[in-house]
Amino acid sequence: MYDYKMKLTKPQLEILSGEEGEIKAKVMETLVRFGDIFEAKKMVKVTHECGHLVTSFGIGILKPVFSTMDKLIEAGLTVKGKFTVDPRPLDYENVPCNVLEKLVFNKFIYSKQSLYEKQLEKIGLKNSDAFTCTCYLDEVGNTPQKGDVLSWAESSAVVFANSVLGARCNRNSGMLDIFGSIVGYVPYFGFLTDEGRKATWKVTIKTTQKPEAQILGSAIGMKVVSEVPYVYGLNSYIDPDINNPDTISYLKDFGAATASNGSVGLYHIDKITPEAKELEDKLLTENMKEYVIDDAEMERVYKSYPIMWKNKNAKPHICFIGCPHLTLKQLEDWTVAIEKGLKANNKNKVYCHTVMTTAPEVLEVFKKTEFYDRALETGIKFSSICPLMYAESPLSQRHAIMTNSNKLRTYSCARYYKDQEILDILTGGGK
Repeated sequence: MYDYKMKLTKPQLEILSGEEGEIKAKVMETLVRFGDIFEAKKMVKVTHECGHLVTSFGIGILKPVFSTMDKLIEAGLTVKGKFTVDPRPLDYENVPCNVLEKLVFNKFIYSKQSLYEKQLEKIGLKNSDAFTCTCYLDEVGNTPQKGDVLSWAESSAVVFANSVLGARCNRNSGMLDIFGSIVGYVPYFGFLTDEGRKATWKVTIKTTQKPEAQILGSAIGMKVVSEVPYVYGLNSYIDPDINNPDTISYLKDFGAATASNGSVGLYHIDKITPEAKELEDKLLTENMKEYVIDDAEMERVYKSYPIMWKNKNAKPHICFIGCPHLTLKQLEDWTVAIEKGLKANNKNKVYCHTVMTTAPEVLEVFKKTEFYDRALETGIKFSSICPLMYAESPLSQRHAIMTNSNKLRTYSCARYYKDQEILDILTGGGK
């Protein structure tokens, strides 16, 4: 048995010693070794048993993942509760793919997709629609409560759960997420502890108008990197009601940008997020650093984004809106904004192939609203794909992809545009 350092309870020791099987012992050993690296003193119970996995894609070269899953299945292991998983990488019906791209995706890049999804089902996938990066939305239903301990991965989901919901989860990697859900324990360190949730940065917003969530999150992420920011001034621009759909949408996009342009796993927003409301400046450490964001800083950050298109002067071929996946309110708002823009410019259809991505369950609700058919009339397509999995393909890089997602911009050759710029291009006929 592994010579562990932390203090383990009797049930945890029984798992580690192999009393519940060799494979489960190896799963526990992996988590204990992980905790020892970060000097965790103990393992704690996962209280929100519905997990979330980051690995949703059957990339052929991930052979260790598939073999590990086989061993878990052969041992009869499943998660203690059902789980959701990040979006699928493919959608040929709504996202443009030529014959060569389909061949490369099917035969080479995502050649194990079908196999892997069957493995996920056997381990405890919630259902065939449980593929989204916004699992915490009401329509999806994987929504932890304040204080819940999670075993999740996916940077944007973890930062939302920690910050907006007040749950507790570290930035786990793929496989560690499912391991914690199988044994029901995770190492106690980092964001699971009171001390690890304190802010080491005081960020003050001094802009003259509501800052774009994606750019603000990008600025903070690049500045604080993996530390915890406490943000003042946003309550002047967004509703402090954490249940307001617009507030949820804003913080979703803001957090995703902090997590991808930096590696933020937790933020506090003064007078808005639950721990900030409860503890206020008690969350700030004594030796905190400070960062002021004004209009000039927002513009500096925006202008710093590189243009990765082969032809920097190309007109956009494809537009992705929704990384992370859009909320129901965002789907409705974008539909109305595009309709108005087209009408003002005497246009009937959006300029280029435009894909709005959202969770399958959110899309089903949206289809029942008046906005869905109106959106289709403008030429918009809807998908539950992961835009990143599509855009980072070498073949997809030949397209001039534009987006309002800082996460997609960071991990692919997609070009970032502000929301209004995207509206102007889509409804005005190009640049």
